Amino acid sequence: MAGTVESTIKFPYKRSLGPVLGAFMTALTEQRIMGIRSGGRVIVPPLEWDPDTGVELAHDFVDVGPAGTVESWTWVAKPTAQHPLDHPFAFALVKLDGADTALMHAVDAGSIDAMSTGMRVAPRWKAERKGHITDLDAFVPGETPETHEGGGAEEPVTMMDYDATITYRIPTTANQLRSDQASEQGRFLGLKCPICNRTYTGGRGYCPIDAIELGEEHEVDLPQKGVITNYTIITPTPYPGQTATEPFSRVHVWLDGTDVVLGYQTLLDVPNDDVHIGMRVEAVWASEGEKVDKDPRMEGNLIGFLPTGEPDNTDPDLVNRLH
Repeated sequence: MAGTVESTIKFPYKRSLGPVLGAFMTALTEQRIMGIRSGGRVIVPPLEWDPDTGVELAHDFVDVGPAGTVESWTWVAKPTAQHPLDHPFAFALVKLDGADTALMHAVDAGSIDAMSTGMRVAPRWKAERKGHITDLDAFVPGETPETHEGGGAEEPVTMMDYDATITYRIPTTANQLRSDQASEQGRFLGLKCPICNRTYTGGRGYCPIDAIELGEEHEVDLPQKGVITNYTIITPTPYPGQTATEPFSRVHVWLDGTDVVLGYQTLLDVPNDDVHIGMRVEAVWASEGEKVDKDPRMEGNLIGFLPTGEPDNTDPDLVNRLH
């Protein structure tokens, strides 16, 4: 039975804020909201250039608020992990006192019935602030801000850390599910086209050469042995979740007697300097005990490949076998 697989990609990065946004974020740590003068008006949040003329603005900063008026809003009934609050709230354009433009932020009104255009709101600040727009936890109904003692930045904020994430769902076919089940059993499941006799990994649902659908009746068990056709040595770069600290290899393995090349496989117990094209290898699967403690990122129960000790394959065309 087909279904879906949900995956989340998360990666961090740092942003250089510059003198204008840096000043704005620094003010947030001090529980202040700051704008910038542009002619006869005050723009919030501050910009480096006039939005109408493109002229660079002088750093003529001015505090605004703390209270303001809701100009428009929309209700978020079912927040996700990407939203600033974990319960229903409103996103609103709030025109702070002394400002000529509106700031978009969350309003924690309690219920949709408490929201209205023209209502007065004030900031609720977080106790610990780091120089991020979320230092302002949310706006709340009323005129009085909710503040805390201390918690501001000791130095001007110049950089901002940010974790970008995206979650996506991929449909899984019956072929893919059976292939995954085979991997759990310590087998490589393939599909063999009845016309051209090419073999493919089990998750594929068609032959791209003959454009025919491949299903359960075309399945074959693939060999456990193969030869390295290409490899790369990876030098780890520190990032959240990275556990490797020393350079390691990833190899492409062409399974014997097939058209299948398994890309970027783990090569076990081989020093990086000894990895080479033509090395004969075979699959190593997790034992029952290892299955309990296996890395959740590991696909199926395949741990990696070990050298067989057999003579190398010296075919010069091996390097052309990438997939």
